[in-house]
Amino acid sequence: MKADPASNGALASWVGIIAFSLQIYFDFSGYSDMAIGLGRMFGFEFLKNFDFPYISRSVSEFWRRWHISLGTWFKEYVYIPLGGNRKGTGRTLVNLAVVWGLTGLWHGASWNFALWGLYFGVLIILEKLFLGKWLEKLPKFLSSFYLLLIVVLGWALFDFTNMKELGGFMASLFTGSGAGFAVHDKLVYIVAYLPVLLVAVIGSTPLAKNLHDRFKDKAWCGWADLVLVACALVLATSSLVASGYNPFIYFRF
Repeated sequence: MKADPASNGALASWVGIIAFSLQIYFDFSGYSDMAIGLGRMFGFEFLKNFDFPYISRSVSEFWRRWHISLGTWFKEYVYIPLGGNRKGTGRTLVNLAVVWGLTGLWHGASWNFALWGLYFGVLIILEKLFLGKWLEKLPKFLSSFYLLLIVVLGWALFDFTNMKELGGFMASLFTGSGAGFAVHDKLVYIVAYLPVLLVAVIGSTPLAKNLHDRFKDKAWCGWADLVLVACALVLATSSLVASGYNPFIYFRF
């Protein structure tokens, strides 16, 4: 995705940024779940850090579901001490802008992180003023599409630290940057990894959880859980052995 955005073609650029959106979710949500599981082994109960954020219908809802611990920290130690929403609309909007400016800088002292924070700060302010009411009136599929489009484009801001590369990638999303809609070489990769991408999309929704909750009282469900966990462990281990060192994305922050 980053090597040469102009050569991707529009389709590969969209698939690439969607794949990155899923990667960063499973990366961070995964090791948050690992921490929760390890805590339970030692008798500690930690709150969940992610609550299926990609099923949200607004940016405000998304950030209530994503990285809940960080959002709670900024709310309790920055937003509320600044006055929260208790000092009028104008002060509330200023407080939100400060929180999101700091949220961007928390991820790194780089222009792309500052833009990323301001991007979501502006959108949350707009939802606070009027956009949120409009979104509530829209059909669910339209508000969900709005959220996914906004967040996926936001992850492009987050990922590209080089502003020139970011500009080239954004151009490739909407114009193809001279490479057109689809490039044959990229299309081969897309088709090869499409099953993994579809599994990841399903895994980012509550579908599997809801199915498990429906059958968890059945006698066979415990054995099914054991088999699935064992298979997942084997697949994860074989994947790690076959690949090089690949640290968690969020270890950079």
